[in-house]
This record gives sequence, C-alpha cells and structure tokens, in this order.
Amino acid sequence: MTLDEFKATLAASGPPDVAAPLRALWHDARGEWEAAHTVAQEIADSTGAWIHAYLHRKEGDLGNAAYWYQRAHQPVATDSLDEEWRRIVTTLL
Repeated sequence: MTLDEFKATLAASGPPDVAAPLRALWHDARGEWEAAHTVAQEIADSTGAWIHAYLHRKEGDLGNAAYWYQRAHQPVATDSLDEEWRRIVTTLL
C-alpha cells in the first residue's frame, strides 16, 4: 500500500485491514483522537511509543510527548504535525 492509497481509505466507514499502528494513525487522520490513542496504548513496542508521542504532541501535552519520544528512541519532533504523520505512516508502510 502506498501513502496515497492509505490516505484514500480515510473516506471509508471503517479502517483498512492494516496492523494496529496504521489503524491508530488512520483514526487520528479522521479526527478520532480517542480511538487513535486507545489503539496506540495497545502497541507495546517502540512503534507504539512513537505514535503515542505524536498523539500527545498533537494534544498539546509536550511533557508527556517527550517521555514517549524517549521510549520510542526518536528525537522530539519539530516538524509540523502533518509532516510527522506522513513520516510515521510512510515508515510503517
């Protein structure tokens, strides 16, 4: 699946058949922060921590985001939220 194909699924009524990290980012892109956060909490690895960091950054909780970036072994993001979302999705695809 390409980034454009993934983005095209955002108009569907439900997420595509993808792994949990992409499902969390699918919910986030649709403005479903709580659903995205719930999925991210179930991912117990560095990928889940990265998504968790991004979500808390988006929420405005920068202290919590910094903690999750550290757990993800990722630098604290300074690019736009849209750019970070694309970067994570592209990495996962």
